[in-house]
Amino acid sequence: MGLLQKPVEIHTSPHLKKSITVDQIMRNVVYALLPVCAWSVYQFGISVLALMIVTTVTCILTESLFCRLSNRANSVADFSVIITGLLIALTLPPGFPLWMGAVAGFVAVALGKSLFGGLGYNVMNPALVGRAFVQAAFPVAITTWTPALAPGRFLEFIPSSLALPFMSPVSTTDWIKEHAIDGFSGATPLALHKFEQISTDSMDLLLGFVAGSSGETSALIILLGGIYLAARKMMDWRISASVCISTVLATLPFYLMDPAIYPSPTFMLLSGGLMLGAVFMATDMVASPMTNKGVWVYGAVIGIITVMIRLFGGLTEGVMYAILIANAMSPLIASATKTRIYGERKKVVGS
Repeated sequence: MGLLQKPVEIHTSPHLKKSITVDQIMRNVVYALLPVCAWSVYQFGISVLALMIVTTVTCILTESLFCRLSNRANSVADFSVIITGLLIALTLPPGFPLWMGAVAGFVAVALGKSLFGGLGYNVMNPALVGRAFVQAAFPVAITTWTPALAPGRFLEFIPSSLALPFMSPVSTTDWIKEHAIDGFSGATPLALHKFEQISTDSMDLLLGFVAGSSGETSALIILLGGIYLAARKMMDWRISASVCISTVLATLPFYLMDPAIYPSPTFMLLSGGLMLGAVFMATDMVASPMTNKGVWVYGAVIGIITVMIRLFGGLTEGVMYAILIANAMSPLIASATKTRIYGERKKVVGS
């Protein structure tokens, strides 16, 4: 008598090993961002907190509006728009006028996301689209920096934060003098090194005790957030690793050639928005390739372009443009690095 055997079930791909919803992934990204946001508020005070609230609320309202206009279900509950709002605030200066932050939030969702059909269809990272727009529209405001750990930062706003639309804000320089903040030149570590060859202590860069965008906080906290997401398989760590490795490899030859002029690989990794971009923006699941080779190429493109802009471009920072360019190249990278189907013949030109 034969033994009864359990029937084998055969299904078509994809074969999912773990059921993780979009909501769960986005919610965990928010969890990973919260310590970064908290440290930024500690560094720069209530101005940054207000900026985060304004950009996030604007993104939520814009998402709701365009969902209604396009007769789509409201997608605010999936947390993706909250990530966009927080990331926009983290890429802006701490004293950025709140009304300009609202403009960035609207453009990010309207042009960077809803125009392409909503979540899952955006060609580029929405937060960076919003940031790029306000950089072009408000070049002075987006390059006005304030020092970290300013006295009274939890009791009063940076004057420029409350500037009315199209009105000149109170001089940030006067505010700095009033608070007796000595030795602050108004330049970021990247600007100091690019134009004056003045280096910044690596520990200050690691912990974020420097001027710059709100998200130029502790590289250590950002990295821990990335490790959390990678451990939960909610982020492709290979993209972040590729960005960092390519940044080091692209910087090293110049540094070895003339360390007095060119920054060290450590400085390049820890300064500016590189860590924030590598962990939370380059890894956008929609705008990045999915192929095994493609993610490494994609990350390398970001790292190399960032270094080239920082060293030889007119701007001190290049992470935003590097990621946007890589986003645009993502379909081409994915197509060029896709795995050939077993048994498929290579197409011959002219056949």
